[in-house]
Amino acid sequence: MYHKIGPEDIRYLQSIVGEMDVITHDFISEDYAKDELGTVRSTPDVLIKVESAIEISRIMAYANQHLIPVTVRGSGTGLVGACVPIEHGILLDMTKMNRIIGIDEKNLVLEVEPGVLLMNIYEFVEKKGYFYAPDPGEKTATIGGNVATNAGGMRAVKYGVTRDWVKAMEVVLPSGEITQFGRIVAKNSTGYALKDLVIGSEGTLAIITKLFLKLIPLPEKAISLLVPFETARDAIFSVPKILQSTLAPTAIEFFDRNTIGFAEDFLGKKFPERRYDAYILLTFDGSSDEDIQKQSHRAAELALNELGALDVLIVDTQERKDDVWKARGAFLEAIKASTTLMDECDVVVPRDKIADYIAFTHDCSHKYNVRIPSFGHAGDGNLHIYICKDNIADTEWKSLLTRVFDEMYDKAKEMGGLVSGEHGIGYAKKEYMRRILGDTQIEIMRGIKKVFDPNAILNPGKVI
Repeated sequence: MYHKIGPEDIRYLQSIVGEMDVITHDFISEDYAKDELGTVRSTPDVLIKVESAIEISRIMAYANQHLIPVTVRGSGTGLVGACVPIEHGILLDMTKMNRIIGIDEKNLVLEVEPGVLLMNIYEFVEKKGYFYAPDPGEKTATIGGNVATNAGGMRAVKYGVTRDWVKAMEVVLPSGEITQFGRIVAKNSTGYALKDLVIGSEGTLAIITKLFLKLIPLPEKAISLLVPFETARDAIFSVPKILQSTLAPTAIEFFDRNTIGFAEDFLGKKFPERRYDAYILLTFDGSSDEDIQKQSHRAAELALNELGALDVLIVDTQERKDDVWKARGAFLEAIKASTTLMDECDVVVPRDKIADYIAFTHDCSHKYNVRIPSFGHAGDGNLHIYICKDNIADTEWKSLLTRVFDEMYDKAKEMGGLVSGEHGIGYAKKEYMRRILGDTQIEIMRGIKKVFDPNAILNPGKVI
């Protein structure tokens, strides 16, 4: 159904952005045919490096008229193939749209282009005494990609996910029209929440060209507690009790000794503590030393006296903070480096089901004789589970992976969970999403897609 790009199309696209920023098939780097995980691959016919909403508007108007598929890409750090051009066509590289436009200090709003890296946002706002709270593990991701997937991260337990921090956005619709969803206001009951539809839509409804992000004053102090337990079940069962207390942790992370070992090998540096089988990492932030000391002291008492913790280790020096959080941030890459190939199961289940779900993954590991390491955001029930190929034969791998995924996503459904907590659906999880949500919800989503993109040119083959 799509138009095959020819020399005339290339000439027109070059007239919009210049010859240097239009790269044709034979000269496109292989990196643009995949995302970070690399399990979904497809090469675009043409790669265009764009710099403005006006350029994107002209490209989309032309693509819509000629039925050319368009896929949007930031840093390519996704894990479900959302930025991979399944139907080939045009791939828009957004990384040149990387300006931090400025801070509206009266309204506490940061204005940025979508190609700005997350780590650059932190650096810019924190120097000025402000705080952007969403904290996904991949700091080299673009903010546009974070918004497109509604990224979560470690601070979600206290501060929410990316959706909670987007005030407004400028977008280009598939027709080429430029419009704005949302406004820089504190409250909004004006019609349907179109901004929130675009957040998490993975580039299937509109192309984000500018973002207005909420800021708050920077918490001045922070402290972490590394809390070991005898078993993973003991560690995870402590989480609901922590959340039911009057404590207000910024993050609650779960990992085990094996995962620490992968990080040590990957980073070439010892973790401060690995005597025990399972750990909870708690973080507290606040406006003063007194505030966080009270929180951490009460958390330590609760862990030791009521939750069965074996110890409580205070992570308060800069060296210890670096050691612990660099290891935690490296878990994905460390597991990836430990195997020949892997795929991820990013599920979210009710918090009181986490321990049972982790136990289920261990059962799957034994049943299928495959290594399945995991870690996750224990405070919000989002688990990252990795199926590792290791020495499994190529002829067996795909079939085994399908069987393991079938069981894991069916178990998530049984427990009242969902197939993704923060990495999205993309190309890889469409069928699993349909199984959990059912045909009625999928048809509603398809209706929304048709209203935004009647010719189905924007990121076709993804989500629904």
